[in-house]
Amino acid sequence: MDDFDEGLPFDPQDGFSGFYSDDGEKLNPDHIIKPGLCLTCAKNNDPSEYILCTLTQLGDYDEFICHAYVAIDDSFDPDESRDE
Repeated sequence: MDDFDEGLPFDPQDGFSGFYSDDGEKLNPDHIIKPGLCLTCAKNNDPSEYILCTLTQLGDYDEFICHAYVAIDDSFDPDESRDE
């Protein structure tokens, strides 16, 4: 088991072997800088959303967009926080 597999919301022995780039290189999600939008999301740190969130964060984006985003605070508008 890799060091970064510890503490995951699932057992890697159950068939999940990690995240890989299109070139087959194994990616370590601990080395991803979490986008600021994720920090204001109600799904942040939800074990049931781990795989979807990590795949979204691993995406190659000019501008990070998450279509599963749910604000913790209903008054927060992510569109207003983007730099123009």
